[in-house]
Amino acid sequence: MQKYQRLTGWDENSPGIAEIASKLKFSFDTGEIWLDEERMILLHSSSFIELYKELINTLGSQRARGVLTRIGYASGLRDAEIIKARYKNLPDLEMLHKGTLLHSLEGMVLVELKEVEIDINAGKYYVDAIWKNSIESQIHSNIFNHTGVPTSWIETGYATGFVSGITGKFILHKDVEHTLEGTRFIGKPLEEWENTEEYLELYNPDSIVEKILDLQEELDQLKASIPLTLPFDIIGQSKTFKEAWMLAEKASKSPVTVLLLGETGVGKEVFARQLHQTSLRSNNAFVAVNCGALPDDLIESELFGVEKGAYTGAHISRIGRFERAEGGTIFLDEIGELSSSAQTRLLRVLQNGELDRLGDTQTRKIDVRVIAATNVNLLEAVEKGTFRRDLYFRLNVFPIVIPPLRERKEDIYSLAQLFIEKFSQREGKKIKGLTDKAYKQLNTYDWPGNIRELENAMERAIILVDDHCYIDESMLFLNSSEYKVTFLNQDGNIELSEKDPDRKIIEEIIKRQIPLEVLEKKIAIQAIHECDGNLSAAARLMGITRAQIGYLFKKLSS
Repeated sequence: MQKYQRLTGWDENSPGIAEIASKLKFSFDTGEIWLDEERMILLHSSSFIELYKELINTLGSQRARGVLTRIGYASGLRDAEIIKARYKNLPDLEMLHKGTLLHSLEGMVLVELKEVEIDINAGKYYVDAIWKNSIESQIHSNIFNHTGVPTSWIETGYATGFVSGITGKFILHKDVEHTLEGTRFIGKPLEEWENTEEYLELYNPDSIVEKILDLQEELDQLKASIPLTLPFDIIGQSKTFKEAWMLAEKASKSPVTVLLLGETGVGKEVFARQLHQTSLRSNNAFVAVNCGALPDDLIESELFGVEKGAYTGAHISRIGRFERAEGGTIFLDEIGELSSSAQTRLLRVLQNGELDRLGDTQTRKIDVRVIAATNVNLLEAVEKGTFRRDLYFRLNVFPIVIPPLRERKEDIYSLAQLFIEKFSQREGKKIKGLTDKAYKQLNTYDWPGNIRELENAMERAIILVDDHCYIDESMLFLNSSEYKVTFLNQDGNIELSEKDPDRKIIEEIIKRQIPLEVLEKKIAIQAIHECDGNLSAAARLMGITRAQIGYLFKKLSS
């Protein structure tokens, strides 16, 4: 059991203070404040007072207390995640102390720990402490015109959330008395308290409030609803995406040929499958063909079938993809890659609903709905003579343009969550989600590879992230060349300051023409060596995550 007494939470000469404070970043160019991976805000205390008043007047004092306690609890849990992710293998006391520093840095209160006993592995915890300079005490004094009653709602929630987060066990904190120094509070495991019912109710969502919120959400959904049904696998709330799906929904009940247009990776095949599933043909086959992946000498036999002896090697008769899709839908991806002969045969299918197998004289009637897709400009291909004009007009009866991901940024978070759930299940992990910085990076990236690139990024992040943790921006590995450069001089050129202490080192590296990958490996090897093989310590030394150093170590070992 680790014990100490009378430890003040805020000492400007403490190295821990500078370390915690260094995590706070002000970005005046973007109007953002960051505490590590979390976006923060500065709020006038007068605005905070108005928030309190609104909650109390709307919900009543007890329900307002519950809402604010749960807000504090959620904040404490998140700070615990930050501390656990950034400070591996800290002694229990230091872990707890960093939480008090964070709460002070966030401007809520100064924590003075009078007596603490903590042993996380043994599940032991006790704290007797004072909240000094509490913003909540100031607020309640303004609202109720008295300071004699302990009213630390957010602070008790925060303390309970933070300590529960670092210990993995519910640790209840209560404010017990108001002193001249501030509000005194005590924290210990739930089972060591008596008469906890009143306090536990504060941590459970209020059924009446929840019902009101549910009804409000339902009303908002009804107001926003339009005659549009998105299938389960189709995710998108952006205007351009909804417009595209609305066209698909109208086409689904008709046998009309649909041409899906869009960049690589926008999800044309997913779109085609869902169009089929919502059509009258959904009980029959859906056959997908990547025309660009089939060699020219095989594409016709694959699509339309072949009779025995049609060519050398055709030892048996085989039906083609069109016949397999009888009564259903065939999806022809990369339609612009079809050979001229295959284009002619496809035109006949579209015009007459008839096909001839390769090497056969028998004409067969087929009933197949055609959905084609391309990421090239077919009209330009027509002008160049590589694509039949009459086939183009047959395919272009009902074109639908699927927007690229950069034009539907509001859908990125939902798509990312879908992929997180998908790959977390595969990897057997429980992931808490994305940090604010990671989400910002997803939202500012241009996504040249569209949804497929997002899916790959999430898969890689799930492999790197530790179980029960958040995905941070360092795990995304997005193509840095796609970002706009923001650190420019007055002439608009990238510039390294003359005063930069690393300038000479960087110039020497460039002069010796050391590849970046080799340099990365050398630094990783040296860091691991300096830390006697301790990867967590090496990660801290390099200023990266444990997951990243693990990834580099695997590369070094392979």
